[in-house]
Amino acid sequence: MGDTGTTPAEVPAAQLPNSPKPGYSTHIVLTTYPGQSGIDPVPLEWGAPDSKSRGPVVVSRSGPLLKRRNAMGAHGGNYSIYNALAIASGDLDPNFRPDFRNSEPIFKFPWQPAWADKEKIVSMDPYGHDIVNQFREQLDAGWDIRPTMAITRANMKLAEIGEAVRDGKLGVDGDIVVDSTGEVRVTKVAVEPVWYLPGVADRFGVDEGTLRRTLFEHTGGSYPELITRPDLKIFLPPIGGLTVYIFGPPERVSDENVKLALRIHDECNGSDVFQSDICTCRPYLAFGIQEAIREAQNGGSGVVIYFRKEGRALGEVTKYLVYNARKRGGDTADKYFTRTENIAGVRDMRFQALMPDILHWLGIKKIDRMLSMSNMKHDAIVQSGIKIHERIPIPDDMIPNDSRVEIDAKINAGYFTTGRQYTMEELAAVKGRGWEKWEDVTH
Repeated sequence: MGDTGTTPAEVPAAQLPNSPKPGYSTHIVLTTYPGQSGIDPVPLEWGAPDSKSRGPVVVSRSGPLLKRRNAMGAHGGNYSIYNALAIASGDLDPNFRPDFRNSEPIFKFPWQPAWADKEKIVSMDPYGHDIVNQFREQLDAGWDIRPTMAITRANMKLAEIGEAVRDGKLGVDGDIVVDSTGEVRVTKVAVEPVWYLPGVADRFGVDEGTLRRTLFEHTGGSYPELITRPDLKIFLPPIGGLTVYIFGPPERVSDENVKLALRIHDECNGSDVFQSDICTCRPYLAFGIQEAIREAQNGGSGVVIYFRKEGRALGEVTKYLVYNARKRGGDTADKYFTRTENIAGVRDMRFQALMPDILHWLGIKKIDRMLSMSNMKHDAIVQSGIKIHERIPIPDDMIPNDSRVEIDAKINAGYFTTGRQYTMEELAAVKGRGWEKWEDVTH
């Protein structure tokens, strides 16, 4: 796994282009090694039966915790860079410690056996929502331990839900749908990623050493301790997390005696927020929320989980490049995935293998109505031991005209449908909107 020498990799601050501000030591520790003088990571046993025996996730590099860390990376996922900028610009004290008074969860999710199973949950900290109670002793001692989850409540308004109420598709019950405008009460859980690297490696069918080396190389060498500290098994990656939206009483989610409707949704900013019609993302999201509310109103539970995986985790820049290639090259369904593969090398990088972790954390054992057509999501959930009784495709009347290219190509590639599956020859006749009067030149 790399050098295990006893000398820390350091560089004198004087060798930097500009001297750092006061508050930093004169030497920068680039990496550490197991067995190095003073290195003593806080014990952490992933999959232990309770939080006390598991131990806290300690990732801070400040003060004495630099040598006691048991995790790599930084809190905040892809927002950690903004935290660093705030410190560099003087807006944030590098030694700031949050005051967590009154920030505790609004609902105490019951402990689930999966919280103590190092195979069921590998991509989030099952105790990350309750560190104030679980690790109070360490916090009182001044340790910088931070939540990686938060649980709150809110009211939400979505135009499509208002229309469903107006059209009589949803009723006003005063508890879930609170008024005739379609305002809805919801419980929300925000989750930042915390990876147990041996478990993540197992999910992807690779050895841990290969995973660590690949993460190091393809993040520009940003995390050298992936190589130098094989004893550190926890990594907080610089990626987005997820949000759980629960409709109805949260305690119903893990109750196998009531029905559960679930929508797993991967981020699509252009459609979800700005309602572009080139894909079915927002319509399916709105349909998922509607059906989750309906199930909750019928005495069951409704859950929508929103993952930050923009553009199939390829990113929005890649997505827009693909849009250009599609529209200029003839936007037909038979070439839909080819356009993505030409630019990204793969058609999808969401890799749903880690997705079921949040379902296990919630205590979900079965899904009565799965509001998704994705074969990847379905297979990942079923393979993790959760039953799916029924799959619900998006209704045809909710598919925008310019989205037929996307949805028909996905159905041909294996997405679930209760309708026809087109042949490749038929897909060639499914054509999206052109750019006439916008750009008439053929490239």
